[in-house]
Amino acid sequence: MPKHGKLPSFFLSALLITTIFTLFILYSPYLLNSISKRGLHQTLVLLHPPSPTSSFHSDDDDDILSCDLFKGEWMPDPHGSLYTNSSCSTIPSSKNCFRHGRKDKEFLNWRWKPHDCVLPRFDPQIFLEFVHGKKLAFIGDSIARNHMESLLCLLSKVESPIDRYKDSDDRNRIWYFPGHEFTLMILWTKFLVHGEERVINDSSSGIFDLHLHKFDEKWSKDLPAIDYIIISDAHWFFRTIYLHDDTDVVGCVYCDAPNVTEYGVGIALGMAFRSALNHINRCENCRVRVTLVPTISSAHFENGTWDSGGRCNRTRPLSEREIKYLTSDEWGLRSLQMEEIEKANVQGRKKGRKFAALDVTRAMLMRPDGHPGEFWGKKWMQGYNDCVHWCLPGPIDVWNDFLMPVLKREV
Repeated sequence: MPKHGKLPSFFLSALLITTIFTLFILYSPYLLNSISKRGLHQTLVLLHPPSPTSSFHSDDDDDILSCDLFKGEWMPDPHGSLYTNSSCSTIPSSKNCFRHGRKDKEFLNWRWKPHDCVLPRFDPQIFLEFVHGKKLAFIGDSIARNHMESLLCLLSKVESPIDRYKDSDDRNRIWYFPGHEFTLMILWTKFLVHGEERVINDSSSGIFDLHLHKFDEKWSKDLPAIDYIIISDAHWFFRTIYLHDDTDVVGCVYCDAPNVTEYGVGIALGMAFRSALNHINRCENCRVRVTLVPTISSAHFENGTWDSGGRCNRTRPLSEREIKYLTSDEWGLRSLQMEEIEKANVQGRKKGRKFAALDVTRAMLMRPDGHPGEFWGKKWMQGYNDCVHWCLPGPIDVWNDFLMPVLKREV
């Protein structure tokens, strides 16, 4: 009986101590003042896990959001890529450079370092959380496809995608990530606008008519269902082209025709981008939130062009001093693209749509070492080198490092 009689006193004492301690925690000015704003934020995050959208932001990357990511240099990086040519099963044969005999691997051990901040590595888990339930479409040429293939390899580190669709030419593809209800697609188009190749004597001529007031149905018909767009095009414009408005020919590229205004590649490229971005802005039944435009990436043919023995067999990046980008043709085309992006963004703000650049031109000018070159497996094109596209893994993976912080700025 005496032992039982002491139990209520013990519990009363414990209750009193607990109450005093709780009041101390809640009302002590000393304790509250000792918790920094940053520490309190971290505590709240632990108590209330962030939603997928909010996890895309943190106090740690304020400097990334204000930093010019695209001015920097390539620095040695012993860690290399997040994937390998054997760990990613979706790399196309033409980008699988090691499979076709490339021996040097030094081109994988470089990381882009902006001058004023550190660029984080692409995080596939955070990215998939952010795009949960959404559709992202790459629209453009084979460089757009190359970019998509890089992203596909990175995301496959977290979830294996389902191959949902492939057209007869293997140009339009759809991949689905069921665990995140995310759709990734490539909508292939040569010129963004409607283009027709002239047929002469029943043969392809390599001469194209571009109708700036019409849009390539290969991508425009799917536009209403897309949430995010990455639109990329340039290299098809380096050929003979006649530009049409809704009434007549307004100019040409490499045509040398009488009574037709000769335009440079940049003017034609700018006109096509203007038409495409305006079309996105004017789409009334579209849900697209953000459109990103990777600026032109460099071809690095040396000692000739693609059809005259040009090669790209360097094994190291160039320095910023070596590229002389301010006098390069690519830099002029990049500037025209930037102008069209800004014009579209001004108009897009009125409808809640955003346009931004993945300004990759400078970084890629420095990477003559990252192309397939002779290691692209095209046995029926012996003697031709691919100095336009990029090995996978390879330098183009940095485009997806850029992708995450640029999206952070826009959402």
